Amino acid sequence: MKTIDFGGDGKGKLSRDAVRTVVLDAAQAHQIFSTNQDLFVALAEREDLQRDLVAIGYRRRQLDRFERMLNDPQAFAAEQAQYGKTPEATWQAFFEENTWIFGYGLTYQFLSGLDERRLEQTVRGADLSGSGKRIDALMKTRGIISSLCFVEIKRHDADLLDEAKPYRSGAWAVSRELSGGVAQVQTTVADTLDRLSRAITVSDTDGDPTGELLFNVHPKSFLIIGQLSEFQTEHGINQTKFRSFEMFRREMRSPEILTFDELLNRARFIVDHPVQPVPADSRGHE
Repeated sequence: MKTIDFGGDGKGKLSRDAVRTVVLDAAQAHQIFSTNQDLFVALAEREDLQRDLVAIGYRRRQLDRFERMLNDPQAFAAEQAQYGKTPEATWQAFFEENTWIFGYGLTYQFLSGLDERRLEQTVRGADLSGSGKRIDALMKTRGIISSLCFVEIKRHDADLLDEAKPYRSGAWAVSRELSGGVAQVQTTVADTLDRLSRAITVSDTDGDPTGELLFNVHPKSFLIIGQLSEFQTEHGINQTKFRSFEMFRREMRSPEILTFDELLNRARFIVDHPVQPVPADSRGHE
């Protein structure tokens, strides 16, 4: 601060922007660290700080990986080769490693996997194990009371609309992949409502109860498919196609249709969104 010219008798006021322009060189930064080592060590040893820094750094790297998989065919091919799976199964494996993306990206009601197990679960009888109709991700809401949530994962390069020709002038039909995915999710949810009770106890593959109690009352469901870039042309957005897609999904109560790029951006917004400081007077103390 001694290097800043306040003018006059040496007193003055600096704006925050002015303070931000003060840049330390390496020697000055080293001197600050050397004379305040105990403070820096204490901060570094804080377990919650370490955990938060590691978690945020990891999640940002995974979101960058997510973005590369969406936008770089070679990067996606490398991921697919690593997993040795189909495109749909590659995405399932990725989300299995990063279930927090569903918690952030699908809904603002946090979702998590069942008892930290694999995303892909099976519905059978009155439990959630064994042979039966599979869903890509069987999740649960997190709260005092937990409810079932179904997620079906399709391909990121799947068409959202039938691109052959408009069904009528100004009206485009949805693609077979999209309509088929909707039918698949709706059938799974309907079968679950028919076969399972409203309150469900979860057992592992050995038949041992996991201690989870879930409620099966009009469960939420999601379909992850395609990208909105499908409607981007050289000179802008094809508004007619986008309107056809948007009207279709807005009228769809279940499942909620979400594109891969929307899922990415929802999760990235929450991870990168700066925390706003709480004013002192609103905390009840200075």
